[in-house]
Amino acid sequence: MKNSMKLMSILLVVVMMLSLAGCGGSSASSAPAATAAPAADTAEAAPEAAAEPAAEPAAESAPKTELDAIKEAGVLTVALSPDFAPMEFVDSSKEGQDQYVGFDVTLAKYIAQELGVTLDIQAMSFDACQTAVAMAAVDMSISGYSWTETRAENFELSDPYYAGENESRQVLLVKEEDYDKFTSAEDFAGVEVGAQNASLQMDLVNAQLPDAVLYPIGELGVGVMELQSGNISALAVADGNADAILQNNSGLVKAQWEFDVSNESEGNVIMMHKGNTALLAAVNEVLAKAYSAELYGGWYTEAKEMAGLDTAVEVSIEDEAEEEPAEEAAEEEAAEESAS
Repeated sequence: MKNSMKLMSILLVVVMMLSLAGCGGSSASSAPAATAAPAADTAEAAPEAAAEPAAEPAAESAPKTELDAIKEAGVLTVALSPDFAPMEFVDSSKEGQDQYVGFDVTLAKYIAQELGVTLDIQAMSFDACQTAVAMAAVDMSISGYSWTETRAENFELSDPYYAGENESRQVLLVKEEDYDKFTSAEDFAGVEVGAQNASLQMDLVNAQLPDAVLYPIGELGVGVMELQSGNISALAVADGNADAILQNNSGLVKAQWEFDVSNESEGNVIMMHKGNTALLAAVNEVLAKAYSAELYGGWYTEAKEMAGLDTAVEVSIEDEAEEEPAEEAAEEEAAEESAS
């Protein structure tokens, strides 16, 4: 019985051991859980979506130039001072825009025609013309301008055009009785010499007659009266203008002495607002075309013939308000633009 109990005890121990072994085996001998397949890389798992092309920014339209504005409006505004025959003066037998005649008027009409627009002439005093351009109140001014360094600094100046000897010779008008009195620059020392404000002639008097007394005048017609009345002893003018003045004013002659003119100042130039390069380029193309077609000579001959008519009048335009000098206006505007 004891042995029987002992045997049973041994069997019970064996059964328990087997039971424990079975539990442990189940844990150890089980096949390891299959390692989960790594998630496929998104870029590899799905075909890459076709990249949509980036939307191109809307093309910015080129800024509108003053030339564009002129063509859209269909009008070219030109300032001139009609007191400068044969370049620009008035035919008193006509009215409105038709009354303005002369070489520069013919040229202005030609430029407007080539640009495909109509011409609007705005008559004003010589210095007011320059102020109007400086303030962009007009598109350009064609009024017998010579090239000067100051003008080149403050305005866009066209290539030169040529009207006979109008600008290649710069002279002085004196009374007939004074013809033998003024034969050299030294003879003008201490005497009053008239010259138009903001003109090449004013520059020439200052540079080549330093001992003379400069007498600024607004309009050439006034200068002629001042010379005839004896308020001044000489009047500086372009040669072509001198011829026109002498046709209608007796008792005056060209002085024996005349100014030395640089090559840069021999032709005339058209004045435009500083920075108006598109219009400048278009105008230079038109001038080149007129030069190639040899139009200048015929225009000048016709202008001189018209200046000799009884109806030809050099008109002085009085400004309603006193204008600031053109060069000062241009300099002030340039300073404002640089500050902005």
